Amino acid sequence: MTDRERSRRFRARAALAAGAAVTVLVAGGVWFGQASDRASAVDAAPKTAAVQDVKEDAKPRSGLPGVRDCGFGTPVSKPHVITLACRDAGTVATGITWKYYGAREAFGAGVVQVEKTTGGGADAGFPATFRLFAPKAVDGGLVFTGLEVRYEGSTPLGDTTEMYNLA
Repeated sequence: MTDRERSRRFRARAALAAGAAVTVLVAGGVWFGQASDRASAVDAAPKTAAVQDVKEDAKPRSGLPGVRDCGFGTPVSKPHVITLACRDAGTVATGITWKYYGAREAFGAGVVQVEKTTGGGADAGFPATFRLFAPKAVDGGLVFTGLEVRYEGSTPLGDTTEMYNLA
């Protein structure tokens, strides 16, 4: 091998290493730059236990559909909390305020709270809008069976929209 070939290899490796280093620095900067957004979302989010204490008449009013949390229990009209991960209650929509609540669909806004993971991650809150849809008669009551969650920024899983079956 000649000195010229070694020089080319060295330059190629150096350029590749420099490109990788720049990519890591840029990605890290974006990650840390969004840290304040994530932190403020968590601070602004109502805590799940506190929101659970909010009581409202559990009977659906005026024949409007209600919501059965995880598909069980008595339907609740205009719920302030909806459990999204029913297996472990690790993901919960909280602090929901309803802008419109009708017979066919409902629109509201709140925060999706994700509990810390077993790997030691911190609790996180993600501002989102909610749409209830597909009302059906279930166990003698009219309930919404679908929930669409649209995130307003950073998201727990990287998706901007998630769909849930509430039946």
